[in-house]
Amino acid sequence: MSEFMQNSVFWGVALSFVAYGIGMLLQKKFRLAIFNPLLISVILIMLFLNISKTDYKVYQEGADVISYFLTPATVCLAIPLYEQMELLKKNFKAIMVGILSGVLTSLVSVLAMSVFFGLNHKEYTTLLPKSITTAIGMGVSEELGGYVTLTVAIIIITGILGSILAEAACKVFHITEPIAKGVAIGTASHAIGTSKAMEMGETEGAISGLSIAVAGLLTVAGASIFACFL
Repeated sequence: MSEFMQNSVFWGVALSFVAYGIGMLLQKKFRLAIFNPLLISVILIMLFLNISKTDYKVYQEGADVISYFLTPATVCLAIPLYEQMELLKKNFKAIMVGILSGVLTSLVSVLAMSVFFGLNHKEYTTLLPKSITTAIGMGVSEELGGYVTLTVAIIIITGILGSILAEAACKVFHITEPIAKGVAIGTASHAIGTSKAMEMGETEGAISGLSIAVAGLLTVAGASIFACFL
């Protein structure tokens, strides 16, 4: 089994697809937010690697091809945005203010938590890009001197939590406006959250997709400034 994994280039891709497929089946069967396909697939892959005593680097080599599709997949989010262009033009100022507020809230909360828990500079900068898409967050973390691999894990966890809690949070805070939902979800939980926003509606998905790109750019600039605070 171990030899097959080392010799087969795409076994990691197959394992990832199977694990994600199981996650989708569980979500359809139980219809609970906690059964997020990405969360389920992460848990299943971790269990498989642990039981089979397979080194993560071996799995990464087999599944690395999936990473090449990360950026194109994020760019594809521009399609629903294009379809909602008129709505974007009418609400441009409100959307931009909402995204800016979300980015500042994210950066300030990371600074506050880092001070409270006594994190060092490297740990602090690792957390700063937590709410932006992995494609951008990895570069930000590396540039600021953070732990890049840990940043990736934190970004994924943030996205999964955003996807799980999005609908419940909107209900608790009585957020009913589709544009407001899209801005909040996209700014707080990037592409993973956006997949949930798309399930909620076309407008939510389109605005969430826009929020990913804008929040990413603002975080690149903002994180560089906030990195000097600790």
